[in-house]
Parts: sequence; C-alpha cells; structure tokens
Amino acid sequence: MARKRVAVVGTGTVGSQAAWRLAARGAEVVAYDRFAPGHDRSAAGGETRVFRSVQTDDGRYVPLVRHADALWKQLQAETGRELRRLTGCLFMGPADDSEMRTVMGIVAEHGLDHEVIDAEAVAKRFPQFRLDHGDLAVLDRRAGFVRPELTVQTAARRAEELGARIRRYTPVREVSPVAGGGVEVRTDSGTERFDAAVVTPGPWVGDLLPDLPWEVGVYRAVSAWFLPDEDHQAGEERPAFIRRGGAVPFYGIPSPDGLSVKLGVSQAHHRPVDDPNRLERTVAPEELEMFSEIVRRHLPGLNPDPVRLGVFMEGYTDSTRPLVGPLPGSDDIILLAGFSGQGFKLSPAMGDIAADLALEGRTTQPIDFISTLGRTAA
Repeated sequence: MARKRVAVVGTGTVGSQAAWRLAARGAEVVAYDRFAPGHDRSAAGGETRVFRSVQTDDGRYVPLVRHADALWKQLQAETGRELRRLTGCLFMGPADDSEMRTVMGIVAEHGLDHEVIDAEAVAKRFPQFRLDHGDLAVLDRRAGFVRPELTVQTAARRAEELGARIRRYTPVREVSPVAGGGVEVRTDSGTERFDAAVVTPGPWVGDLLPDLPWEVGVYRAVSAWFLPDEDHQAGEERPAFIRRGGAVPFYGIPSPDGLSVKLGVSQAHHRPVDDPNRLERTVAPEELEMFSEIVRRHLPGLNPDPVRLGVFMEGYTDSTRPLVGPLPGSDDIILLAGFSGQGFKLSPAMGDIAADLALEGRTTQPIDFISTLGRTAA
C-alpha cells in the first residue's frame, strides 16, 4: 500500500498530536502553523490545563479520556518529559446542583477512582478551600494537570523525529478538495497536493473555513495567578479544583513549581472575539473583580491581588461538543474544532482519531456524539 501524504493545518493543542500520531504510523506528514508550535497566541498556553477522568457534563467522554490517558503515558515515555502530573482534582459545589448530581452519576456508571468528601472533612483535609453550607466535594484521583506549551512543543518535536516536516510561520490560506480525490493546501508560497488533510485551526476556523455549516464561537479567556499569604505547608495536598454552582463557576490549578495558583472562570464570563488576529490582551481592572471575589470567598490563604495575568482564545460550538470528522462533501478533509473545555486532556486521543480518519477513513473510537457525520448545521 502506498504511503499516504497528509497535511496538518495548525500545530497547536490537537494538531501537534495529530502530526505525532500520523508520523508514528508512517505517513508522510507536512504540518503548517501561522506561528510555531508552543506559541501563546491562540488556545494553548497558560502554563497548566486540567486533566480529569471525571466528566462534569457527559459520560460519553470517559472512554475517550481513557484512550488519551494511555497516549499521555506513551508520549511521556517516548520523550522522557513530564507533560502531565497527577495530583487529583477536587470538584466542589452544592450537593443539590444538577452538575454535581451528574458528576456523581458518571463516577458511579463508569467506576471511576474517586472519593466523596463532605464539607467538614474538606475543611480539615484541604484547608485552602472554603465550602458553603450544603456543599459537597468529589475527589477525582486519576486527575491533575497538563503543561500545554511543553506538550505542544514536545509532540511536534516527536513528530519531526519520526519524519514529519513542520512549516513554521506559514499561514494556510485555503484547503480544498480535488476532483477524483485528494486535497490542495494553498499558502503564500504556493499550492501543495496531499492525499488528505487534518485541519485543526483553533480560533482561526472561521477565517480558514468561512462556509463551514457549523458555528464555532471564539471567546477571550483570562487566567490570573495568585500567591499565598503564607508558605504552603510541607506535604499539603494540592489538587486541581473545579467549582460548580454560584454566580461564577471557576477552576484552579496549583503551579508546577508550587508557588502560585492559577484561576479561570467559566465560558459564560468570557467575552466574544470578533477577530482572532486582533486579540485584546490588556486586562481591565474591572475584569479582575470577580477573581478577587472568588479568592476572598472560597480560597482563604491566597492574596486577592493577582501577580500575573494571561489572555487566550477559546472556541465553542453551540452545543459545546467539538466537531470531529470529514467536512461535508469532502471525505479527505478531516476537521477538528471547537474543543474548548475538553481539548487538552483529550488531545492525544483526538490526534490518534484524526490519524485514523485520515489514513483509514474510520475509527474504532466512540465519537458518534461529536462526529460531523449526520450532524445538523447551525
């Protein structure tokens, strides 16, 4: 069987993993990026992202997380780099909240390694958190954080070691099907032909595919880092955490060096981005008020004044479920987009699925609920 030539458009969260998985299977891979792997101008960045086995909205992601879990181990073993650290993740919220009930149902259905902790026990075991009356916590033991910039660069470098070529600072202007099969990729330097293309454009999906029948909204997400008032105690458990319910749901991740805590808020509190090429990176003082209020109310021991800020972009579909699969009318163009909220923890699995679809035209992974096939247009 002839060796397939596959383009990867975008080497960010998912594209870098797709390049690795395609190259590992012997494909001739040419990847393109408008910047370079590991840059902070789109959706990847911010030092850490949450990895979790417990899902807060849809148990159908659990098998995909398990597949990703195995590939995280494999990529770390192949490269000798710590890309993921399992510290646990604490889900907190009102016991009668619908999302907390969903969490409890998912952990029971899938037999996930977890621990249910009441508010009194949380106060003793995790004094860095303050729960409200009637709150409950669920500790996901198979959870922690991923290092996004390091992961993207590491996956891209591994792909290159396996023979992939990455064309840095080369924006793709058009990806189009060819009559009779195949794909053409046009850049400012010319047009190249491939057997298939994996398109992972992140926030630029609307620019590259203006006729896409599904909408992917792009939003501006702010992250803020806070220092403790006092040194953390030696041996203190420091899991990642997610809080549901209340006016502003939020999440947090202790930094890899243990010096600070990064906070982010839910997508409902992110501002829309009209042009991904003109992201507003300055954070206004009024945008920080909700972060400071979160710290004062729920995170005793942290200084409510942030020491660092970061601004990134996220992409969401109307259903919040990502788009995975061929473009309508073009089986050779495989789209992966709208992953925010699910992207980083799943990224090795999504890269592997992209390789399945580009090389075999199918996958054995359970993606029917996120597949583009048969999906209703927006």
